[in-house]
Amino acid sequence: MVAIDRRDPKPLHRQIYDSFRAMIFDRRLRPGQQIPASRALAAELGVSRIPVLGAYAQLMAEGYLESRAGAGTFVAASLSLSEERARPSGPLQEGPVTISRAAQRLPLKSLPWLRESGPFSVGQLAYDHFPFHAWSRVVTRHARRVSAKSLNYPERAGLAELREAVALYLRTSRAVQCDASQILIVSGSQQALALSARVLLDAGTPVWIEEPGYPFMRDALSLTGCRPVPVPVDGEGLDVAAGIAKCRHARAAFVTPSHQFPLGVTMSAARRLQLLEWAHRAGAWIVEDDYDSEYRYESMPVASLQGLDGGSRVIYIGTFSKTLFPSLRVGYAVVPPSLLDSFLAIRHASDLGPPHLYQAALADFLNEGHFARHVRRTRQLYADRRSALVGALRDEFGPEVEILGAEAGMHLVITLPPGLSDRKIATRALDEKLWLWPLSTAYAGATCRQGFILGFASTRAEEMPKAVRHLRGLVESESGYGRRERSGH
Repeated sequence: MVAIDRRDPKPLHRQIYDSFRAMIFDRRLRPGQQIPASRALAAELGVSRIPVLGAYAQLMAEGYLESRAGAGTFVAASLSLSEERARPSGPLQEGPVTISRAAQRLPLKSLPWLRESGPFSVGQLAYDHFPFHAWSRVVTRHARRVSAKSLNYPERAGLAELREAVALYLRTSRAVQCDASQILIVSGSQQALALSARVLLDAGTPVWIEEPGYPFMRDALSLTGCRPVPVPVDGEGLDVAAGIAKCRHARAAFVTPSHQFPLGVTMSAARRLQLLEWAHRAGAWIVEDDYDSEYRYESMPVASLQGLDGGSRVIYIGTFSKTLFPSLRVGYAVVPPSLLDSFLAIRHASDLGPPHLYQAALADFLNEGHFARHVRRTRQLYADRRSALVGALRDEFGPEVEILGAEAGMHLVITLPPGLSDRKIATRALDEKLWLWPLSTAYAGATCRQGFILGFASTRAEEMPKAVRHLRGLVESESGYGRRERSGH
């Protein structure tokens, strides 16, 4: 019953082991049944006793076989099953798959328009303009400077040197009121959003979200089982009055005030003050996701919402994924002192702390001025690419599409004429290497606008006209728009 194949790269003792184990699982060998002596089996197989003894030893160590003094080797009696529990012969029968409600609420999404770098891909950067030499120097410096301390468990809140550097940067560039003790280094802004949701929210707790808004923020909230309350966004940002009318006593509001995702609106001063007043009156929290505020093209960067409040009701979140590179997986949260212990406890339950090497390198990268220089260079680069995209859209589409949110960030939005499906066009575009993020996917409710979120950071300015002509061809094929005579063409 034991088969070996001398041409098989698997060692002989492993082949013998696998054969016996399979026979026991298939119940061809029963508990208490004797198996051949090692000498007899070796002679039958035409091999030495060494592989047979090795296989028997492993099977006994794992509890499949047992040796009885003076009697021989047997299938372990402990493997006996009662008749009603005995598994039938044949393949294993799988029982029903049971998972948590949180996992059921969060199915794996297919977002093919985010998987590649190319025309209009959101979240992709100008990697060819990254300061590779400066970054390599600081990483190499710390890789060669390994100490016993750097090999130990990391600080829960993050490396002290990096937290100091981040606090200084936020105070000077984003008007955030904080010190290093409030900084929590995280694995990107998504982890900060998830931590905020776990600290602030319970199952059934109402929470304001922007409509439309960042889909991955909704994912982070769904893990808590909270009750999202979609609040509309208009030309001034989140409509606070509408939020109060819908749910005055929400526990928190998750917002992107400096550059609303996806519409690109900057929350007005009046709305900011209104939102802060609501939070103080309701005892609620505001989670400010400031994901790409470094890039503003027609004015100075807008100061943070957190800075207006002094940080008592606002949790401020930022990331280096948009300014440096996504695989760095380093972001930060500025946490009010009253919440800091809770954030650290929740963080410690799921993640003992961020890795040391990139934190140390990033601290030097900030302190030595490399980061500030890189942001200045890419701000001008992205401004040129943004202008090229806006110009090409106006040339190709004229007034047929509305352009939104082109004043800041690394993406803008265009809306489609009535009757078109953004998802259908985006799916077709994948085969033609255009990465169109459907605007409709940013809505939580059934009512949504059709359009596209178009990234421009990774596409050269001279390539924009061709990419936009390609986009127009896809829209034309769905609507017949190009067959109508358009002025100026």
